[in-house]
Amino acid sequence: MRELRQAAAKRGHQLPSDNSVKRRIASWENGHSTPDGFYGTLLGDAFQVAPAVLGLAQDAGGDAELLDAGYPDSPDAAISTVDRLWAADLNQYEPLLQAEPSEPAWNEASLRWLVAPGPSTRSGRAGVLRVGLGDVAAVKTTADMFAQLDDRFGGDHARRSVIQYLSADVAPLLRGSYSDAVGRALYATVAEATLLAGWMSYDACHHGLAQRYFLQALRLAQDANDRRLAGSILSAMSHQATFLGRYTEAATLARAALMGISAVATPTLRAQFHAMEARALARTGDVRGCEAALTAATRALESSNAEDEPEWITYFDAAELAAEAAHCFRDVNSARQAVAHAENAMSGSHVRSDFFATMVLADAHLRAGDIEDACQVAADALDFGENLKSARCVSYLAEFRVNLLEAGDNAISRAFAEQVREHRLWVATESRAGNASPAR
Repeated sequence: MRELRQAAAKRGHQLPSDNSVKRRIASWENGHSTPDGFYGTLLGDAFQVAPAVLGLAQDAGGDAELLDAGYPDSPDAAISTVDRLWAADLNQYEPLLQAEPSEPAWNEASLRWLVAPGPSTRSGRAGVLRVGLGDVAAVKTTADMFAQLDDRFGGDHARRSVIQYLSADVAPLLRGSYSDAVGRALYATVAEATLLAGWMSYDACHHGLAQRYFLQALRLAQDANDRRLAGSILSAMSHQATFLGRYTEAATLARAALMGISAVATPTLRAQFHAMEARALARTGDVRGCEAALTAATRALESSNAEDEPEWITYFDAAELAAEAAHCFRDVNSARQAVAHAENAMSGSHVRSDFFATMVLADAHLRAGDIEDACQVAADALDFGENLKSARCVSYLAEFRVNLLEAGDNAISRAFAEQVREHRLWVATESRAGNASPAR
């Protein structure tokens, strides 16, 4: 197994967990399956022979190319790559679902987008399907419906349905025939939909896959000449990088988003990007930098006018900023400030966001020594979040569970554990509480 991992690393890939690889090897050894092209190539590398010598299929470059987390060179490349990603995702291609994000890809994407000379045009080719603005509007309406489901039920609820729609209905549009104006509108709309697929995959903790969706979305936004949307995609990458503990990269991505849209920035976009920078800086312990970024976010949001903002950023309001500030103050161990902000972070209209904010409030109470308040708030979160299918929600709850155990055995904690022991999300923490990483 060590040789397989070394072979994968040389090709720029990371294999799934040891247990997953062991199960795959056992399946080969028992004759239940044979290595596919991806693993055939790695086994050939490990034994220093051609895969054919081992009687295995060789990856002709397709799988390796699919797993590469590079920034596309052209709109044609983005269209081809995202189409293949959707298909592989639907087929539950394990190396892709288990792929790790690439740190260099974050830096490459932000730099290449910042210095890009301008949007590129798609290579001319006759498409049998003529695409118009009505087709673009249909994609937009459908993606908005899926976004509402994601917000209400979590990324794992309808993620597969989103990918099915993109693969079956949207991919043919991208391969169709359209004017430059329609193409720009199509790219922007598909970039939004692919950004949603990235968020849902991130929420399901398919992190390498999510990053790859974000990268394709960024390229499509570039070729749509939509700087604001591209900046928002970089902000999503920053959010994911913070969650994964890559704080320096996260701060850089947020700053690149701010820099890249400076000419077309709106107050709400600036506020959201400053908030992402603050989240990353809080995790590094840079209290002064974090507070400065939060102050900039607050001032920007105070000057916003919803009528002048892209409709997809209007969700970011005072409650959302309060939630981001609550995360920040929790992470710099200012429990009382975290409580104060978290109490103002409940929108009542975004179930998953409210769950996150409520769990931050519960954790802040716990860090302040208010165990009873912490348990009551966590119980409330479990009640209204019962229908969420979100691995990120489970990670927040798992961290709280670990912190509650560290607070010591007491009657309040025991009563809480008994009260919530059959809640689905609490049950899901059973296998994670022992090795929970900090929820971000």
